[in-house]
Amino acid sequence: MQPYELSVADAAEAVRSRRISPVGLVDSVLERIEEVEPRLRAFTTVTADQARKAARKAEAEIAGGAPPRGPLHGIPAGLKDLIDVAGMATTASSRVRTGHRAQTDSTVAAQLAAAGVAFVGKTHTHEFAYGLTTPQTSNAWSLDRVAGGSSGGSAVAVAAGAATFALGTDTGGSIRVPAALNGIVGLKPTYGLVPRYGVTSLAWSLDHVGPLTRTVEDAALVLAALVGHDPRDPASVAAPVVGYRTGGGTDLTGLRVGVPGNYYFDRVDPGVEASVRRAIGRLEELGARLVDVEIPMTPYIQATQWGLMVPEASAYHERTLRSVPDLYAADVRVLLEAGELMTAGDYLRAQRARTLMRQAWLEMLEAVDVIAAPTVPLTAVKAGQSTVTWGDAGVESVSDAYVRLSAPANITGVPSLTVPVGRDAAGMPIGMQLMGKPFGEATVLRAGHAYELSGTARGLAPAA
Repeated sequence: MQPYELSVADAAEAVRSRRISPVGLVDSVLERIEEVEPRLRAFTTVTADQARKAARKAEAEIAGGAPPRGPLHGIPAGLKDLIDVAGMATTASSRVRTGHRAQTDSTVAAQLAAAGVAFVGKTHTHEFAYGLTTPQTSNAWSLDRVAGGSSGGSAVAVAAGAATFALGTDTGGSIRVPAALNGIVGLKPTYGLVPRYGVTSLAWSLDHVGPLTRTVEDAALVLAALVGHDPRDPASVAAPVVGYRTGGGTDLTGLRVGVPGNYYFDRVDPGVEASVRRAIGRLEELGARLVDVEIPMTPYIQATQWGLMVPEASAYHERTLRSVPDLYAADVRVLLEAGELMTAGDYLRAQRARTLMRQAWLEMLEAVDVIAAPTVPLTAVKAGQSTVTWGDAGVESVSDAYVRLSAPANITGVPSLTVPVGRDAAGMPIGMQLMGKPFGEATVLRAGHAYELSGTARGLAPAA
């Protein structure tokens, strides 16, 4: 096994025991980037010099007997190109941001740097995070398939071994969708748990920052480094400090797993449904008790998501949309212009619907500990495909299909974890989504980790 293939947990142990040095680990990842990046195009910028400098510093600290900074000390990571690092470009994968360089660190970048992380580069996003495919980037399992979005670059980099972990953002599914489509783990934390200061916004009341990793254990390790109150983010919550480590093995005795009887298995590819139902059955075999649940207010989910996101995004881009409209990609510009046509009444109705939906979800979650469902209703489509046909159920845009099952966790703010649970007939990955109570990350991670331990070993994507 090459160093770039190691999980965060395994790399941390190898560094701690001095079986590998941080410099050797970072060099291996940078060599992997050189190998696969021409095909995958996961990165906007590769910061090799900065990464090697951080690795040398970590190596010197470890050799000098300094107190360990924790499990991320010397670990190479990618950052979605919405996340500021002082002196680095933050382009949001857009010509609008050409020449832009961050003046200060985002909170999450500063937290990871303090933990000793070596940043290997900025990863592509669907422009300004406003899309579900990341067209610049190819899927790590098949070059002719979409990477998913908007954190497509982060997902592909992790899946291909071009980063040991990465950060993404999630406004309607943008961590979980590309994670599922590339066969890795993605975690959208509870709204407000991870500070967003210094992170370019898509829609402030829906935006979340979280990790993309190869294992659930890794997601727990990274999350622990990200949590903390920051008053510079008005939504940041001073949540109680809890342990996110995924101990406990595969015993899920006493865990109540909600299985939706509506919505989450409607208009879902049969192969995806079969894999997810098998995975839910595996949770039951591990001791969990399955409980039927009814998802509330389903006719209003997508209207509420778009009713919040579209006007908030247009408000953020108001000045540049007027001054440099031609610098936006056509699909993003259309959405931003559409947002300017929405009325205050439309936005307020979406806000009211969210309040009612959040309360209804909290009541539903009183009966269960987690809800298990597909992350997305279909696997990665061919690049350029714009619609999906669901037989008698009609035609749906790819964007609507990908956001449909992930949006509820953004509207309600509950934590949501996606874990790989199989592949379709074409060999493309399938993900299962585990959603929990607000600030219930430890429970969601426990369930995902137990499933992961009970399954078959997974390697890196072939990176085509």
